[in-house]
Amino acid sequence: MAAPLMEELSEYLGSPEPAVRLILSIFLGYLFAVVYRKFLFHQSPLVIHLYHTFSGLALAAFNFGSQVYHSALCIVIQFLLLRLMGRTVTAVLSSFLFQMSYLLIGYYYTATEEYDIKWTMPHCVLTLKLIGLSFDYYDGGKEPSQLSAEQKNGALPEVPSLLEVCGFSYFYGGFLVGPQFTLRHYQKLVSRQLSDIPGELPNSVLPAMKRLSLGLVCLAIFTIGGPHYPDTYYLTDEFEAQPFWYRCVYIILWAKVYLYKYVSCWLISEGVCILVGLGYNGTNEKGEPQWDACANIKMWMFETTPLFTGTISSFNINTNAWVARHIFKRLKFLGNKLVSQLATLVFLAIWHGLHSGYLLCFSMEFIIVNVEKQAMVLVKDSPVLTKLANSPLYPLIYVVQQFIHWLFMGYPLVPFGLFTYDKWLKVYSSVYFCGHIFFFAAYLILPYLRKALVPRKGDVKRE
Repeated sequence: MAAPLMEELSEYLGSPEPAVRLILSIFLGYLFAVVYRKFLFHQSPLVIHLYHTFSGLALAAFNFGSQVYHSALCIVIQFLLLRLMGRTVTAVLSSFLFQMSYLLIGYYYTATEEYDIKWTMPHCVLTLKLIGLSFDYYDGGKEPSQLSAEQKNGALPEVPSLLEVCGFSYFYGGFLVGPQFTLRHYQKLVSRQLSDIPGELPNSVLPAMKRLSLGLVCLAIFTIGGPHYPDTYYLTDEFEAQPFWYRCVYIILWAKVYLYKYVSCWLISEGVCILVGLGYNGTNEKGEPQWDACANIKMWMFETTPLFTGTISSFNINTNAWVARHIFKRLKFLGNKLVSQLATLVFLAIWHGLHSGYLLCFSMEFIIVNVEKQAMVLVKDSPVLTKLANSPLYPLIYVVQQFIHWLFMGYPLVPFGLFTYDKWLKVYSSVYFCGHIFFFAAYLILPYLRKALVPRKGDVKRE
């Protein structure tokens, strides 16, 4: 009965059936959250874990049918690794290798040249959760003085039960599209610590509805704008026949619309997390409750920042925080920040999938971010550029900066969205590899600009 109904609904909406099932599942999280608030908030941890487990399993089965066994198998094996190997480096490495290998094998057998909503989509979220779980359990065996503040917040003092791991993994507000959160944070939810009124229902309905409303606006923008800026247009003769400036502007507009696909899902899912209390993040200096613990997007910064680093900081926040905590900072032993950053971006590329487009996207991010950092230091150190940045001309500079920012944010997103070599190469050729030329040229020119625009220390002292 459900299958024909979903076929009819997807045909009516003009969207693929897997996409319709996914968005319906994200909205169903609100129903599960209301039931939790109404009937289960004061129940025992056992009941809450069972509820989260079976509600998440229901969503997984609704979207992926019998393939739900992939997540179940990985959760059970992760639990066994914790139990049998304990707090050891071997356990962490085994967990990392098994979970990543399982995900990559899944990509290998299921990936096509299009964006697919298959069991591997939520599984990439689950993979980070389970690897993070092994790190947090390992950290729980260390002395507090050996841990950073972040590690202390996530460290597990004792091994969790299988049911606890299942509830954490299948929680309906984060199973399908994220966000990432620690088991320790989930335990606080179950023990009713995540509330502005300790032990009582959180006053989180209004904050949740605000994120839901914003998510619906973004979903509307993507739904309306998506057909006007499709990925497929890049590969047409018509696109190639357009003037260069038009192709560049298309990349900007396409990138903005394309990212709303992710932003809308994150905002709607965040609303679910806030509604149950998982989004509670303590109070600010004014004593006002904060509900951004599960925020995956800083909307105002995302829309207004003229910096690449600003967009990266405001986008996919919890995943970036996970990668920084468990990959980048744990590579400190390499003794080189750039090498650690590059290794982290390679991990992110592989985690997203096996297509060459992911690797190119994150390699471009590495180049762009480091060039921008050099440029920002130059502006800070140069009296002339600092004066110009603070002059009445700044609004004009901001407009130009935003154009460059979004053109070259869209530029690495092209291979991310088109996946395969033959597709993204065709698009890059049509815009004459302008992103590569711009940033490699900037990398070569910046040292000379620094010599010309930054006074030497001896000259400053004489003045």
